[in-house]
Amino acid sequence: MKNTRSLIRLIDYSYSEIEKIFKIADDLINSNKYENILAGKTVIMFFPESSIRTRITFEKGIYLLGGQTILFSPEALNKKEEIRDVAGYLNNWADAVIVRNKEIQVIEKLALHANFPVINAMTDINHPCEILSDLYSLSKLRDDYLSDHYLFVGKNENIGFAWKEAADVMGFPFIQSCPAGYEIPGVEVIYDINEAVKNADIVCTDSLSVNDLNCFKDYQIAKTVMNKAKKGALLNSCPPFYRGE
Repeated sequence: MKNTRSLIRLIDYSYSEIEKIFKIADDLINSNKYENILAGKTVIMFFPESSIRTRITFEKGIYLLGGQTILFSPEALNKKEEIRDVAGYLNNWADAVIVRNKEIQVIEKLALHANFPVINAMTDINHPCEILSDLYSLSKLRDDYLSDHYLFVGKNENIGFAWKEAADVMGFPFIQSCPAGYEIPGVEVIYDINEAVKNADIVCTDSLSVNDLNCFKDYQIAKTVMNKAKKGALLNSCPPFYRGE
């Protein structure tokens, strides 16, 4: 029987479990409690060449905890072999696997047959590690980050879906502002950005494709928009950043 816990969707975790993750992060920063905890461990990573921030932070974190990383491209999982058989091989060598893949089903299949934890480093429908790190950072900047009002300005894609999952688990107020046709199911939408931002403590964004820029031309978070938010409001924008957009 497997004795592992994967991180694939935030809704697989409870509020108290996420708080425990944040406590571990505190201990990593403030003590030597976890020094060399990954010594002798091998973490297999599947990342595209274009990944910068996520890959570096995972790889450096594993190194600082004494572990070894081995890197492959996500295409290495697109083989004729079934995922369950690939997992069977990796069970011999991997102590954990971190995967960035467009299809969450690939990560779920891998976790199903793995004897090691599988960490989702981004899919087309979510990005749990980014939202966890954002919330952890906000918890250090805000007196009561779970009582803050969160406004997401962006489309119905992975970052927005992940924020909704976090709101469902953690219970903080969460609304969206976007043009018609970009709504996240189950989330209150205020289409006028100038109205939506008035009650916002945290304004979250996502980068947009070229095809979406024209539709979002009235939703750019400039300083004039942030000035309409609540006093002390923070902009929590999702990289990559494109100057002028």
